[in-house]
Amino acid sequence: MAIEEEVESCGSRATETFSQANPRQHMQKLEVYNEVLSRIQDSNHEEANLPGFDDQLWLHFNRLPARYALDVNVERAEDVLTHKRLLKLVEDPANRPAFEVRLVQVYPIFTGDSGDSVHSDAAMKEDAQSSSNYLSRQGIHPPPTFGSSPNLEALALQASRYHIEDVDSAVHIAPQVLQPMHEITFSTIDKPKLLSQLTALLAEIGLNIQEAHAFSTVDGFSLDVFVVDGWPHEETEELKNTLEKEILKSKDQCFLKQHSVSPINEHEKTNIVSLPGCIEIPSDGTDVWEIDTRHLKIEKKVASGSNGDLYKGTYCSQEVAIKVLKPERFHAEMLGEFSQEVYIMRKIRHKNVVQFMGACTRPPNLCIVTEFMAKGSIYDFLHKQKGSFALPTLLKVAVDVSKGMSYLHQNNIIHRDLKTANLLMDENDVVKVADFGVARVRAQSGVMTAETGTYRWMAPEVIEHKPYDHKADVFSFGIALWELLTGELPHAFLTPLQAAVGVVQKGLRPTIPKHTHPKLAHLLERCWQQDPTQRPNFAEIIDMLQQIA
Repeated sequence: MAIEEEVESCGSRATETFSQANPRQHMQKLEVYNEVLSRIQDSNHEEANLPGFDDQLWLHFNRLPARYALDVNVERAEDVLTHKRLLKLVEDPANRPAFEVRLVQVYPIFTGDSGDSVHSDAAMKEDAQSSSNYLSRQGIHPPPTFGSSPNLEALALQASRYHIEDVDSAVHIAPQVLQPMHEITFSTIDKPKLLSQLTALLAEIGLNIQEAHAFSTVDGFSLDVFVVDGWPHEETEELKNTLEKEILKSKDQCFLKQHSVSPINEHEKTNIVSLPGCIEIPSDGTDVWEIDTRHLKIEKKVASGSNGDLYKGTYCSQEVAIKVLKPERFHAEMLGEFSQEVYIMRKIRHKNVVQFMGACTRPPNLCIVTEFMAKGSIYDFLHKQKGSFALPTLLKVAVDVSKGMSYLHQNNIIHRDLKTANLLMDENDVVKVADFGVARVRAQSGVMTAETGTYRWMAPEVIEHKPYDHKADVFSFGIALWELLTGELPHAFLTPLQAAVGVVQKGLRPTIPKHTHPKLAHLLERCWQQDPTQRPNFAEIIDMLQQIA
């Protein structure tokens, strides 16, 4: 079972630390810092007169990844002070999460024909800036903090459909085109799945995310900035109150605190094994999964993730993979996922699903033991080893995955995080589906609503917190199949959250190479249909792949 670095999974962000090793980036950051400092000082802001303010501002920039400085809109220098204040607030646990709401204006993105792209981009940016400055003087709302990010051109902003020809026409069309939006900035302690919790919170009160920027500080805090629409009023006080109530309600239920997760639905339970000091694992009274640690030998670490480490070792002299959970990362949600993973894996027997050997459920030594997959993950092969697949091998890999997924779906198991990092290859080049930490046994209704998975591979209905079923796995398979075909990371030019917004609101999909086999191209398009009912099931997928082969 692979434990990859969860740098993209629903709320898990890798902290990009500032490095002096990149002098160009250092100079850009320094330029932004000096510009922001100058603007704040020129505005006679009270905080700028405090002793050591310039040093504190520089520390603020260095707490955050380099892209924060590169993306921030220096025209909105006061927003940097807001971010600094929020991050200071959440150092006290009583203030978590801290948030700020303000009204913003999303200005058009100019997309006219261009010859020299560098020249035209600069000209368009200048035009846009002059228009926004004029509109600001006319009382129109200020732009978002990170509105200058070029990646936002991929997102579904209504304003991108229009082109302001001149200042007069800009003022003339402003009432129809430049619809006000709200920017909501959150700060709290950084933790896995924080982004998914925040997006669920916004969706719960009817807000649609139009832009999203997620940052982690080097000392473990988060700064998440969302531009949203869907709030019917320009004033912000009522929106703030609604957010506060929703956060309080969510805290009572399960949001932004350590909480318990029921490993299975009530109708699936038979009886619960609850030994003193053990994690509860559902049981039918006949299966045994507890590992005798006297026969378990841990050898070398092969991978590390946010919640655990993966080791190679032996169990009763058989080569195994040992997923060991980190005691310092224990919280109720993670323990619920551990319980769920053991519950599902103990019953699975298929040549294209990683074989479960057993588990240790007595804290602090929690671990899951599976067969060892000698050749590692498909993700590592493609992106770290820079490997590639010829069409016959690609089809074989795709068939292996499809057979494993078909078996899971026949047994009412939805994987919910199907991606190349969770596809492992053994010494005989057999590919198997792995990692059932967020898998679930499908409810009697056949649909689920909780968001989980990894944004680049996630189905639109899951991103939108809509009811979904096993066809969400088919969408993820389609993205993984494209990755096998191209060797590229899906939506590599976007951050994970921006990719998710693009998938939902603009129908963003990876570009299929022109030379692709027509039937394979057709299969990809069917797998990532927006309407889940239009996607094939894995039995159909196997037939289509075998026809191509």
